Amino acid sequence: MWSARYLTRLDFRVIPVILGLMIISLLTISAYTLDPAADHTEEVFLTPIVRTQIQWFVLGLAVYFFFAGFDYNKLREWTWILYALMLISLIGLFFTDSIQRVHRWYRIPFINASFQPSEQAKFIVVITLSWFLERRRSLANAWSTVFYAGLIVGIPFILILKQPDLGTALVLFPVSLVMCYFGDLRPSVIKFMTISGGAILIIVAIIFLGILPHEVLRPYATKVLKEYQFDRLDPATHHQKAAATAIALGGITGTGWRKSEFTGRGWLPAPYTDSVFPAFGEEFGLLGLLLLIVLYYALIYFSFQVTAVAKDPFGRLLSAGVTVYLAMHILVNIGMMCGFLPITGVPLILVTYGGSSVLSTMMALGILQSVYSRRFMF
Repeated sequence: MWSARYLTRLDFRVIPVILGLMIISLLTISAYTLDPAADHTEEVFLTPIVRTQIQWFVLGLAVYFFFAGFDYNKLREWTWILYALMLISLIGLFFTDSIQRVHRWYRIPFINASFQPSEQAKFIVVITLSWFLERRRSLANAWSTVFYAGLIVGIPFILILKQPDLGTALVLFPVSLVMCYFGDLRPSVIKFMTISGGAILIIVAIIFLGILPHEVLRPYATKVLKEYQFDRLDPATHHQKAAATAIALGGITGTGWRKSEFTGRGWLPAPYTDSVFPAFGEEFGLLGLLLLIVLYYALIYFSFQVTAVAKDPFGRLLSAGVTVYLAMHILVNIGMMCGFLPITGVPLILVTYGGSSVLSTMMALGILQSVYSRRFMF
């Protein structure tokens, strides 16, 4: 089930990319978690939140190497157990006290931390859908396959949406679309999903480009969306303007580490969580952001290569779903911080502060390496 010999067959190009993203994360977190009243010296790089993030990274690397040596085929045996535990954890959130007026986290006693099950839920949906579509290969065109695949994705989608967590829920849509494509579902279903997703993106683009005023749509949109959800489609919110301003102030080379005036004075909300991209951009400029994007491009490129060399349908579906899962987090976060998408709280993987995101990302990358290292097994 687990063998250290497979660790010698990893795609070692991925490891420097992961470490590079972690370093960017720590630099950004350290810059914006200083105590304003403290005496700033060179030793204050390790702020309490930086220390916590390092702990998550160390644990994440352990998770990465564990799953890289783990035989991904064994996931078939645990699929429905994982899926059931996921549903229980998502339902259980509604019986806990809310945090920041939403039901997204479990408080972990004694260690002063919280756990967000929706992060792991997205990955478990990928595993379950991979298992199901592999088993239904001979019935891929049957409507029953479409129905059950819709249930597998739809139930957690609704539960996550009710937390409410629109951004996390919407990540499941493109992941499901790509996996259904690789699973050879009915072409009409793939076409419908593609057209629906494209139509939503076009409507959002029209709003954010100012072609259609935000308030004109309010009477119609609020029949489907709640007021606070529709307000996120406003391209002129303080958060949207602040993110664009921080990126613009960074210029080509940036203001320098810990020398940002705009973000450093608290004008940009959530600078080391949701808004870590513009916060990093103000200090390191366009060149820094290009480096970050190149690292992400390499990560996704290497991940798609796993899909190309996977030896079996389960591995191919699993790696494709995981890769799109990672790519969507990157595209959505950068898109919303650049003013192309509404701000929905989707983390920028391996850079945003938070243990749930780190662990789920490192687990996903470890599973990809498990598929890659076993590509020559027959």
